[in-house]
Amino acid sequence: MAQLSILDLVRVREGFGPRQALDNARDLAAHAEDWGYRRFWVAEHHNMQGIASAATAVVIAHIAAGTKRIRVGAGGIMLPNHAPLVIAEQFGTLEHLFPGRIDLGLGRAPGTDQMTMRALRRSLTNSDNFPQDVQELEAYLGPAQPGQTLFAVPATGTQVPLWILGSSTYGAQLAAALGLPYAFASHFAPADLLPALDIYRARFKPSDVLQKPYSMAALNVIAAETDAEARRLATTQQMSVADIFRGARGLSKPPIDNIEDYWTPMEKAQAQRFLARSVVGGPERVREGVAAFVRETGVDEVMIVSDVFDHDKRLASYRTIAEVAGERAEAEADAAAVV
Repeated sequence: MAQLSILDLVRVREGFGPRQALDNARDLAAHAEDWGYRRFWVAEHHNMQGIASAATAVVIAHIAAGTKRIRVGAGGIMLPNHAPLVIAEQFGTLEHLFPGRIDLGLGRAPGTDQMTMRALRRSLTNSDNFPQDVQELEAYLGPAQPGQTLFAVPATGTQVPLWILGSSTYGAQLAAALGLPYAFASHFAPADLLPALDIYRARFKPSDVLQKPYSMAALNVIAAETDAEARRLATTQQMSVADIFRGARGLSKPPIDNIEDYWTPMEKAQAQRFLARSVVGGPERVREGVAAFVRETGVDEVMIVSDVFDHDKRLASYRTIAEVAGERAEAEADAAAVV
């Protein structure tokens, strides 16, 4: 049994609009805290018509206002797109509004294309400064220092927990060096998962924040009453991935009966590599699949992505996952208390 969390893509579906996507995310989070999920994250993506979480801090506020206990955060903020001072101000404000419930995961990728990066008014080389930007942000969120004249108001002293996110081994090295928790995006970049976790654990340096490594990895899981129904629901995500390789990112599509009619053999192979870390099936298959993932990776937490088109069926998927593969954590372990 593993500690479970949720990464919600805030999908905009065909036939619906962004407001419905945002409200569905809030509704899912409200159910998730009753089902025992530890945290609920959304990610920064720009210029993508099918994802409504570009204004990530605003979306977090909307979700946190509709929940009571679950941690809500960014998985993540793409720091090269922003001045660290601005992110500190945003998340310090969120921490004051929802004390003890805000997470700030930080990514080095832009979360978009180069044209949109330029529209964000940020340099294409900003990712080179990622380690320094993380430390600058951490300083803004920390206690005031003697002689300090620049403050991120009202972030000073809030010490919002920072996570380093990664889809390669780079983030693992940085998280280890800074003594921060680490989350790997294996739901779309599975290839480096195990090497990254090995590097993080081997090179970890204890910090004031964390005394020993704390890792999380994302896993695509779609649960239904039967394996066949789960496979059908999974075609929504499979079509979305095929569309990425076609350069045609769009709205989330309803499931279809035969995915082979949708993609080419090459697109199928690409999608299978992209979605290699996936568990799709009925309750027993989900139980076994998540347990196997935890045994293989040794992660402290699994972040679930259940990309299902119909909102009620998505709720049912997450509920089943919690029932068969998760644990309710009424008393948090000391190591988890800081994250």
